Amino acid sequence: MIWWRRIRPVHRREVILYTREGCHLCEAAHAVLEQAQQRVSFDLRLIDIGGNEELEGLYGLEIPVVVIDGQVRFRGHVNPVLLRRQLGS
Repeated sequence: MIWWRRIRPVHRREVILYTREGCHLCEAAHAVLEQAQQRVSFDLRLIDIGGNEELEGLYGLEIPVVVIDGQVRFRGHVNPVLLRRQLGS
């Protein structure tokens, strides 16, 4: 078998940060996520819940909320050690 046929496609992790303008905890969470991106490659999306009734209902009192690959992993505070474990770094 040719060696390059055994290589599996790399799954790029997706991380979503639900945030709101003026939220100091959200700014801290964003900084932790950006720092983690220097160690581990992942796609980071920021979603502002302000003005979105559905997202306000889901996350309004819990932001920042971090979702990794479709699963909520952090609410209110992002622990850098646990984040590294979640991302597998």
